[in-house]
Amino acid sequence: MGITSLSAQLGTISGVVKDQKVGVDFATIYIKELDKGANTEHGGNFKFEKVPFGTYQLSISFIGYEQVDTTVTVSGTNPTATLTINLASKLMVFDEVVVTGTKTFKRQTKSAVIVNVVDGKTLDNVQACNLSEGLRFQPGLRVETDCQTCNYTQLRMNGLAGGYAQILINGRPIFSPLTGLYGMEQLPTNMIDRLEVIRGGGSSLYGSSAVGGTVNVITKVPKNNGFEVNQTFQKINQTTDDILTSLNGTIMSPSKKIGIAVFMNNRKRGLYDHNQDNFSELPSLKNFSLGSTLFYLPSETQKLEVSFSRMYEYRYGGEMKDVPPHETAQSEERTHKVYMGNLDYQINFNQDRTSFIAYLAGQYTDRQHYTGIFPDTEEEILNHLANPPYGTSLSTTYQGGFQLNHSVDQFLKGKNVFTFGGEYVVDDTYDEIEAYRYLIDQKTQDLGLFLQSDWEILPSLNLLSGVRIDQHNLVENLVVSPRASILYKLKENTQFRLSYGTGFRAPQAFDTDLHIAFAGGGISRVMLALDLKPENSQSFSASINYDKPTEEYVAGFTLEAFHTQLKDAFNLTPIGTDQFGELFEKRNAQNATVQGVTLELRANYNRQVQVEGGYTLQTSTYEKPVTYIEGLEAIKAFTRTPNQYGFANLTITPGRHWNANINYVYTGSMILPHFSGAPNQTLDEYVHSESFSEVNVKLGYKLPLNKLKSNIELYAGIKNILNAYQDDFDIGKYRDSNFIYGPSLPRTLFFGVKWIYL
Repeated sequence: MGITSLSAQLGTISGVVKDQKVGVDFATIYIKELDKGANTEHGGNFKFEKVPFGTYQLSISFIGYEQVDTTVTVSGTNPTATLTINLASKLMVFDEVVVTGTKTFKRQTKSAVIVNVVDGKTLDNVQACNLSEGLRFQPGLRVETDCQTCNYTQLRMNGLAGGYAQILINGRPIFSPLTGLYGMEQLPTNMIDRLEVIRGGGSSLYGSSAVGGTVNVITKVPKNNGFEVNQTFQKINQTTDDILTSLNGTIMSPSKKIGIAVFMNNRKRGLYDHNQDNFSELPSLKNFSLGSTLFYLPSETQKLEVSFSRMYEYRYGGEMKDVPPHETAQSEERTHKVYMGNLDYQINFNQDRTSFIAYLAGQYTDRQHYTGIFPDTEEEILNHLANPPYGTSLSTTYQGGFQLNHSVDQFLKGKNVFTFGGEYVVDDTYDEIEAYRYLIDQKTQDLGLFLQSDWEILPSLNLLSGVRIDQHNLVENLVVSPRASILYKLKENTQFRLSYGTGFRAPQAFDTDLHIAFAGGGISRVMLALDLKPENSQSFSASINYDKPTEEYVAGFTLEAFHTQLKDAFNLTPIGTDQFGELFEKRNAQNATVQGVTLELRANYNRQVQVEGGYTLQTSTYEKPVTYIEGLEAIKAFTRTPNQYGFANLTITPGRHWNANINYVYTGSMILPHFSGAPNQTLDEYVHSESFSEVNVKLGYKLPLNKLKSNIELYAGIKNILNAYQDDFDIGKYRDSNFIYGPSLPRTLFFGVKWIYL
């Protein structure tokens, strides 16, 4: 249907695209007669201005939905045409819009870098209480507990330790080394909208510490009015209570130009002693988190977003005795006060071909802590009571930056999106225990510039290339980190990818270096070598991705091979003991290689049965043997790194009311250093752990309350049904607290109720 009037008078076409009551972001609106298109913005809104009077045919499309074709007339009697478009589901797909791979919005199948997504629904299905528990269900990722006393966790990606993974909050690197010790357990899942994960060096765009990969924690933003309260009760191995309460609320203005989302989370968990020696294997926790996100749209082309959160945590582990920590035989006590926030402003112009983003973000952590062993001799006892080893930690991280995106529709016949930006990141960490003469006073400053080209050479061929330049105050020269990825699409269902990236880690203390462990009858500490150099990396990956969607099901797989070469790799070398215990020095050991393959499988039938799983087979070795325990044989293998690990997750939703989830986590055998000192451990040795299979199940029932415009959901389940849990923990106050492996919880029963107001 053609234009019926060529009048110079102009009008507008605007509206909203919805899936039931929820706006659909990034749906495509195309006006045939004007050969003009656009994507819906936040809340599914769209608007075309300066449209000549006439009648037009609009096509509205979005992957997974039936295309809608409609006509609209703009005239003197209707100069502002307003539409409401409701989309109907068509196909089952795995093709979400992601941002982390390119720092711009892009569909997964069109991204030259593989980006995996864990959405809030999945976190709920697996009954994840915090970020640490939620990251276990991603290919190539493994979350491990690293201390029998305090239970700090670290994330391992593609066989690399936690210091190689960059954790972002809304795209910002404000997860400091100190925050990294306990932060993954302090972030509750009810503040998380989704997690976007990039494995390997393809994430070098984000700077230092992104060698192993990047996890972007994207917090919940206002979408529609609603309210939710959730109460969960957990019983750990029939002995210890774990009670969680969460609240979420969202308010949107009638114009959809202002919205605010709030969350609250409270947790209280008691001590758990697995081997009956009156020393805990799980510490007690008291957590309280509160935060909000607000957005404001000053105009159709501008957006302002502000978020702020406060997290409090009290954590205690060790001898189960109701006295001050320094009067116990052995214990760790931590009190955290963490504040995080960010401010983002975006403006689009040049007919949405260009966008400018400016941002500020920061976090502040105040930690008061105790780590100590009650001595045996009278003189030592007097000194200990007079000067107990309490400590103070202060950490401040802030970032400011900008990003400019510009789309060129005809770039050597293809479309190219150029991205240029810069950011300045400061991390100031202070950690002191006077009694141990222990001090970390570290300030890092990193000025980074990045340039990227996302070039769609052909509809089937995409080249993503870029470079980041960093000036780090602990590195003498500029660090140049190039990266390149090629995506080739075979028909609609298959993508082939090749990626290359470089990265670096500055000669600084990372999260695990800040942990004081109990080992060898005392406490162990890490110092940095005076001549410590930066560690550099080169990463390669190749993958094939296939998904076959129909009207009733979708099934697919991803097979990825990865290879990372580390130069001047960091290693902790034992250098002896002092009056307090073991000493380790962080040195540049030599080169190391991490390589392997990851297979991911997925299928979904009619949105009623969904299954996904991943399995990684890898090796992590130094070129030459390294020493982990003084006096024992040096070995090439990375410790605490299984060569095999994986997961599987099955969700069944047979109707409107019932839902069920069964998930499985596998951890293969690994090598662990085990220091003597405990009564049950008289020799230093290497231990080859057994493999573990952890099975979890959850069943839920949803009861609609239509008159109250709400739902009540009842749920219950069991974590670690088979009670696969470590059974050879050290005992007593002289235990090696780092000798811990396997699942984070023994068998745990849970049940709860959730009220959702729509």
